[in-house]
Amino acid sequence: MGGLFGVVSDSDCVADLYYGTDYHSHLGTKRGGMAVRNQHGFHRAIHNIENSYFRSKFEAELSRFHGRLGIGVISDTDPQPLIIGSHLGTFGIVTVGRINNMAELVEKAFARRSYFSGTSDGITNPTEVMAMLICQEDSFEAGIRAAQEAIHGSCSLLLLTKGGIYAARDRLGRTPLVAGRRPGATAISSETCAFPNLGFETTYFLGPGEILFMTADGWEQRRPPGKEMQICSFLWVYYGYPASEYEGINVEDVRYRCGAALARHDEVKVDLVAGIPDSGIGHAIGYASERKLPYSRPFVKYTPTWPRSFMPQNQAMRDLVAKMKLIPVRRLIAGQRLLFCDDSIVRGTQLKENVQILFDCGACEVHMRTACPTLIHPCEFLNFSSSRSTLDLAGRKVIKRLEGVEDKNLDEYAQAGSARNLAMIDAIRDQLHLTSLRYQTMDDLVAAIGLPRERLCTHCWDGSSHY
Repeated sequence: MGGLFGVVSDSDCVADLYYGTDYHSHLGTKRGGMAVRNQHGFHRAIHNIENSYFRSKFEAELSRFHGRLGIGVISDTDPQPLIIGSHLGTFGIVTVGRINNMAELVEKAFARRSYFSGTSDGITNPTEVMAMLICQEDSFEAGIRAAQEAIHGSCSLLLLTKGGIYAARDRLGRTPLVAGRRPGATAISSETCAFPNLGFETTYFLGPGEILFMTADGWEQRRPPGKEMQICSFLWVYYGYPASEYEGINVEDVRYRCGAALARHDEVKVDLVAGIPDSGIGHAIGYASERKLPYSRPFVKYTPTWPRSFMPQNQAMRDLVAKMKLIPVRRLIAGQRLLFCDDSIVRGTQLKENVQILFDCGACEVHMRTACPTLIHPCEFLNFSSSRSTLDLAGRKVIKRLEGVEDKNLDEYAQAGSARNLAMIDAIRDQLHLTSLRYQTMDDLVAAIGLPRERLCTHCWDGSSHY
């Protein structure tokens, strides 16, 4: 997915930019970058963060960064920020999102005799494509608006200029942007959790398609928000950091409500409730609290050296990391009926191994409760599961086995409680060797988030969203 952070200050902003960008490390795993603007021009650095953390890669060169305004990015895609020279002036740009019609946009650019320099393995840099679209217009505001209309997918971005930072949320608001203030400085962030320890107060959530121009004194609205929004529901379920808020709704609080909703529909007899670390913990606390059952930690995450499981780009290494980071506590497992909560089941490969470990450690029963419905459709709008094919999804794999083809009766499989939905869930349960398996219903997930369903993107569960 990825995350953005920018700051404009009446004093040097580098420390704020460094720590503010680092607070987005949970959103991306491939590259990190920062750029500042000062009296000498732009200074930029980009590092690979697949095998190391953002802070450790940038700490040694912070002394070379000076400036009162800057932008940073954690990216799961291309090297960023880019510094672009154009008729609009020289600017820096960072983006988060996914462009599905890249080939079409690049072909049109070539027809105009444009060219792209930022290619890797023959693939054009999507951030450069956005910059190219912006530079076709007579102003940054018009360029951003035209670019947002041209792409299929989503793209939120920050533009670093001599006078300030343009912040633009994607056209349907699938990814968040929020402004913060403290005396003498203005910040823009994908995550509100970046603000408190830097002294910023969360002040304003940008609306879908909205454009702000930010200076140290505040901001001006350059384009009002659109009426239609489809913010990614998975932000609250999994991606978002527990301390963050989107649309004023806290992530951890939503996870408690998700767990409580799962508990209200459950009567299974168990000895303790646990969460799959880390994102399953909030859901499990909500479940245990609602049913007044003991919460425990039969799996403990080893955090000093093992990053989260999706960090390596290689799937085999991701699976290894996922296995090695969770250590079973045999004393809490042997002879127990265990119920685990997790954010979701994507492929199910590592969960199957974890379940087997629990039984090997003497568990009598292992039940699983999942905080969202079954994933049936790959994400078309962000980079969640972008490296996985549709048939890697546990739900779609089962549908193909039951139907003989991968895309038959998908609406029925997505309908909670239908015969096909229950058959799919039972087949997944059997594959994972679980004692029982239940998924959150869409209605309960929407209620837990607290926004109207039409304001949420639920595409990966029901295929309902659009460009």
